[in-house]
Amino acid sequence: MTGGAAERYRELRRAVGEEAHRCGRDPSQIAVVGIAKGQPNENVAAAITAGLADVGENYLQEARRRFPALPAVRKHFVGHVQTNKARAISALFDVVQSVDRLEAATALSRAAQMQEKTLAVLLQLNVSPAERFGCAPADAPRLAEALRRLPGLALHGVMAIGPLTGERSEISSAFELAAKTLARIGGSTLSMGMSGDWREAVRAGSTMLRIGEALFGHRPSKGGTGERL
Repeated sequence: MTGGAAERYRELRRAVGEEAHRCGRDPSQIAVVGIAKGQPNENVAAAITAGLADVGENYLQEARRRFPALPAVRKHFVGHVQTNKARAISALFDVVQSVDRLEAATALSRAAQMQEKTLAVLLQLNVSPAERFGCAPADAPRLAEALRRLPGLALHGVMAIGPLTGERSEISSAFELAAKTLARIGGSTLSMGMSGDWREAVRAGSTMLRIGEALFGHRPSKGGTGERL
């Protein structure tokens, strides 16, 4: 994609719509979360002006600096949840997509109760051997059951990061495993698909794409995390 963030967002929505129609899906059922990590505020603001309604951040400190300068959006935390930052994460974000263990969920639950809010969360699955974080699909039903018992949290579904590979069939298989796991535990949100693999994600049933560079352009290099957003 070429052009600025606003044009990129419109092009992305058109492309997602075309892919969805090829799969017999309704494009309106597929949300796009713009991953703002390392991006200038003006790029993010331009995409919001063009219609982007959801913005995600990996790092709490960057989010604290960024969100006050942006128009109102639904704010997603997509980084690893450190329990000592749970209170701040709960206060700032509307959705936490990366709950992969009971310890983190319990800390978020306590924080949400203190703040008298209900925090939407997704259970992060590990469907890639390269990923450090995430709950094994076999363990997901047990963790989901525990999450649903925690006050202050509302489990909406699952999040997964595809494998770092050029083998499209391997990516598709990982996403299909995530979709099957969601069917086992229940929920309406299947967050998977990034800049390099969102088409496979749409075909596998993703309802939420997390797009960074394909939307905002290449971010300045500050040492990568390995996540292809």
